[in-house]
Amino acid sequence: MNHHFSRLAALAIMAFAATAVMAQPVAGKEKKWAWTGFERPAGVNPIISPSRESVFHCPMSGKPIRWEESDTFNPAATVMNGKVVVLYRAEDNTHQGIGSRTSRIGYASSDDGLHFQRHGAPVLYPDATDAQAAQEVPGGCEDPRVCMTADGLYVMMYTQWNRKEARLGVATSRDLVTWQKHGSPFATTCDGRFAHVFSKSASIVTRMDGDRQVIAKINGKYWMYWGEQFINVATSTDLINWTPMLDEQGELLKVVLPRKGYFDSMLTECGPPAVMTKDGIVLLYNGKNGADGDKRYTENAYCAGQILFDAKNPARVKDRLDTPFFIPQDSFEKSGQYPAGTVFIEGLVPFHGDWYLYYGCADSRVGVAVLKGGVARVTK
Repeated sequence: MNHHFSRLAALAIMAFAATAVMAQPVAGKEKKWAWTGFERPAGVNPIISPSRESVFHCPMSGKPIRWEESDTFNPAATVMNGKVVVLYRAEDNTHQGIGSRTSRIGYASSDDGLHFQRHGAPVLYPDATDAQAAQEVPGGCEDPRVCMTADGLYVMMYTQWNRKEARLGVATSRDLVTWQKHGSPFATTCDGRFAHVFSKSASIVTRMDGDRQVIAKINGKYWMYWGEQFINVATSTDLINWTPMLDEQGELLKVVLPRKGYFDSMLTECGPPAVMTKDGIVLLYNGKNGADGDKRYTENAYCAGQILFDAKNPARVKDRLDTPFFIPQDSFEKSGQYPAGTVFIEGLVPFHGDWYLYYGCADSRVGVAVLKGGVARVTK
């Protein structure tokens, strides 16, 4: 009985500690360039949850599949025809365990950025008959980031997963429903050296054009931050073929690294498309806290940070937050596939003068947070 009581007491202390850790205040207000003040709208989250009702005839298996039955998470976001469109990762329930099911990209739209209507079928998915089958079958298409050119071409950077190797893939669309897959962004550059190595999580630099967020050109080129364990840089002239920037030894130019003692001690993974501001380029990113990280946050928790890059030299870091601006808080952000706590940011859009941030909740749900009046920070 005493042993049972001790165990219950220990569990209670652990639960309290986890709650207290995630209730720690976040910093950033002292940095004028930083985007602080994102708030979760009351009574809205999660905005997208798994559904058994969605059935899709899978061209990979040749049979109907409940394609978003298990988990829905890690969303991209953009605006089209006055509506917010979220393109979210969904997993079926064909297997158990992280990375063992098949992922597809779903579509949902909203008039207010908070309440969404689903398309009903995935818009990007593995197909045993298409040219990307070797990279996407059977694991699928994961973790999209989406942005738009000034003339309305949508560019998606996503992860191709064949359950052996994760690689970046590029796809383009004019309507967000029909997508053309282009394969690896690194296939034609550096002699294809980086086309078949582990790569994921790409954030193309964007700018504000009136009330629209469009892909930017800097020094005559498009720029992209990418990477999971550390952040790299690549440039392009066509948004399809990208050239990684290398250091003097011919290795990837790692512009951002994990930091021992901080919330991002295990990895620094790119978030939504970066945005040019009056202060420089702001990149929101995902940091994972390791055993050697910040003890105020749960080990293995994913929290969100911010980095400021030089607008004239996007490979140069000007400043960086030392503590996260967004942390796991709600119960569904600290349960599911990642019970250590996860807010994984991938979608960011300007909408009615505010910034809407869309994120994955513990690899199981989709949530939203809003920065009121935030667009004026970029344009004024």
